[in-house]
Amino acid sequence: MLMAILAVIGGLALLVWSADRFIDGAAATAKHAGMPPLLIGMVIIGFGTSAPEMVVSAFASAQGNPNLALGNGYGSNITNIALILGITALLSPIAVHSQILRKELPLLAIITLLAGYQLMDGQITAIEAWTLLGVFFAIMGWSIMQGMRQRGDALGSDVQQEMDSEPDMPLRSAMFWLLLGLVLLVISSRVLVWGAVDIASAMGVSDLIIGLTVVAIGTSLPELAASIIAVRKNEHDLAIGNVIGSNMFNTLAVVGIAGTIHPMSFSPEVLTRDWVVMAGLTLSLFILGYGFRGQGRINRPEGGLLVAIFIAYTAYLIYGVMNAA
Repeated sequence: MLMAILAVIGGLALLVWSADRFIDGAAATAKHAGMPPLLIGMVIIGFGTSAPEMVVSAFASAQGNPNLALGNGYGSNITNIALILGITALLSPIAVHSQILRKELPLLAIITLLAGYQLMDGQITAIEAWTLLGVFFAIMGWSIMQGMRQRGDALGSDVQQEMDSEPDMPLRSAMFWLLLGLVLLVISSRVLVWGAVDIASAMGVSDLIIGLTVVAIGTSLPELAASIIAVRKNEHDLAIGNVIGSNMFNTLAVVGIAGTIHPMSFSPEVLTRDWVVMAGLTLSLFILGYGFRGQGRINRPEGGLLVAIFIAYTAYLIYGVMNAA
């Protein structure tokens, strides 16, 4: 049990560090390749911050623990909106200027509804998982087109400002950190999954609950760091863009990859509890971020409410585990 706890702690620490190096290397490589800043923000950074969830869920599913993968995907979405955007808004209210993000918010809501539809029969089949991946690649194609066409968007300006604030990384160094970050992501994810599954078995807790809590929070730490740093630099669109992009990746690619490796069967609570919370938070993000009567904005009171929802949801999960023990 002690080894498993150390594996989770060490795996998470290495996962966060390697994800940060991977994102830095990928962004610098894309910059050397002449990729527009908006495209780097929409695709490279979005993919990079979701890389921990993807690799962890792929290993979990391959090792016969698809519920851990599902919990990681949906739990990360809940964590991203409720905890990360909540904490970020408490530090500094988040304003949404980007027209691209205003297009992505309703798209995220539709994707969440698709996920709920797939959950209604208590399983995600291989065909449904491939459907998620098909939608994911279609959205990536749309994102690339948007990134190439709308170079003057506010999100692109935030990414450009962020890149200008960092010292230029030589191409050789960028490739080194890109590859090393990817290798360490794989290693740390494997260690983390082993530790999480071992703890779940020892404590009699379901893989789903471990995925929704410990693993989801841990794999979302790159988004937390990126959002806090962005909002402190007044790069509000980058802060919320990280979360929107990551949630799209989680719902489509993370769950899709896990489902193609190992089809999932799960308890009704995934739909009636976890999806309902995720959908409610996504709807609130859509309403606050879109700004139907003006500019989209998440103020401190809304941030405090989001954090309170996260605490209440996590406490409910822990209470259920203690009741079942």
